[in-house]
Amino acid sequence: MRPRHVRLLAVLTLLLVTLVPACGSTAATPSPATGTPAEVVRIASYDFHENQILAEVYAEAARREGLPVVVDHGIGPREVVAPALQQGLVHVVIDYLGTALAFARPQTAPGERTPGELHAALRLTLGPHGVTVLGPAAAEDQNGFAVATSFAERHGVQRLSDLAPLAPELRFGGPPECPERPFCLRGLREVYGLEFGEVAAMPSRVATVEALVSGRIDVGLLETTDARLSIAPVVLLADDRGLQPRENVVPLVRTDVLERWDGLGTAFDAASARLTTDVLVRLNGLVELDGLTPAEAAARWWDGG
Repeated sequence: MRPRHVRLLAVLTLLLVTLVPACGSTAATPSPATGTPAEVVRIASYDFHENQILAEVYAEAARREGLPVVVDHGIGPREVVAPALQQGLVHVVIDYLGTALAFARPQTAPGERTPGELHAALRLTLGPHGVTVLGPAAAEDQNGFAVATSFAERHGVQRLSDLAPLAPELRFGGPPECPERPFCLRGLREVYGLEFGEVAAMPSRVATVEALVSGRIDVGLLETTDARLSIAPVVLLADDRGLQPRENVVPLVRTDVLERWDGLGTAFDAASARLTTDVLVRLNGLVELDGLTPAEAAARWWDGG
């Protein structure tokens, strides 16, 4: 790990300790960006592959416009990355509409809103904190909940609501932050009444698929754009009560950085214009199935591969 990553991670750890109790509050006083005008555009990704791929896709768009960009991968979950963006420690986060709004404004219910409505609400929420919400892409990725194909056939389940009578005897697997997230276990409990007998923290989506196939867990969280869904013997259950909001990919950018670097917004808008859900699945496949790095997958896509 290079020294700049060490320094950044140390500061982000301090942010997590000091800012998490207040993050998401729209009543908080906006915090100014730190330091002098950015000499590079710093893009941060969340700690899962797809978001790292997206960070590289947008980074490559900026680089091809001659802009200086660095990417800091796997900084952490939303509780770390969101305050870092508002504090100006990072300048860009590629996010997802519904979840971003629910985190920034917890009192809202994004589930029934259109992408346009979510985008407008997110702009109003983050603008006073020095963050510009650029236009969303057509690409969309929601939380999905999967079971092994053999489990679905054995129990006759196709929808999340079908799990209700089975849940007390089932083991659920998901990321460590899942129990308190409104579109993960908390939402499954509130919307579907699902109370699982056991909950296991999964270190990655790869581990989740492996645990489903081997029977170590019965239900697991996988994104709807996970490339492994096309080859692994697992199936997504239908979200028949509409727990998940619209989750179009959307760049969140420090307003002062947009003003500092002419052409950055145009480059990001061009990337968003090309991104579809099918493209996102294909990009995920290049990393998850073909073994490319996120940067290699992004470059291949921009080169037309």
